[in-house]
Amino acid sequence: MRHGKKINHLGRKTAHRKAMLANMACSLIEHKRINTTVAKAKALKQFVEPLITKSKAENNLTKEKGTHNRRIVFKSLRDKDAITELFSVVSEKIGDRPGGYTRIIKLGNRLGDNADMAMIELVDFNELYNADKPKKKTTRRSRRGGGAAKTETPPVAVAEEAVESQTNEEVVSDDSEE
Repeated sequence: MRHGKKINHLGRKTAHRKAMLANMACSLIEHKRINTTVAKAKALKQFVEPLITKSKAENNLTKEKGTHNRRIVFKSLRDKDAITELFSVVSEKIGDRPGGYTRIIKLGNRLGDNADMAMIELVDFNELYNADKPKKKTTRRSRRGGGAAKTETPPVAVAEEAVESQTNEEVVSDDSEE
């Protein structure tokens, strides 16, 4: 039974695991996608998503100050270049996303030891998936149909209006002759 075991130890001591996750997170932020095993990808997802949320808080100008968030993230990542990239490029791109910043795509098995491999990537930086999808509107629509798209008048109705206007003109011209 695995009661109360929230993290996957990945077969490593604590210091080795923390260093490995920090290095993988820095690589993910720098390259926007990396290939690794499924277990490491799942552990990395839990490690890096709170850090991305911290970086997003600075750009939204919430109560927390930016320097404090940078120091908290630096405690986990320990790489100034990755933190600069995270707080500038990545946080601007994912500014309106409410969570779920990473995606894990399973790739199959590794040839050497048959380990399950996966690619973990930052969601907003994948141009293949995001190219054809327009941004969703965040405004709410009513259920009454008031927000439905208006259609143009059908050609039959336009023809009927033209006939009515011609008959009205004939009536007016008949009155002027008398």
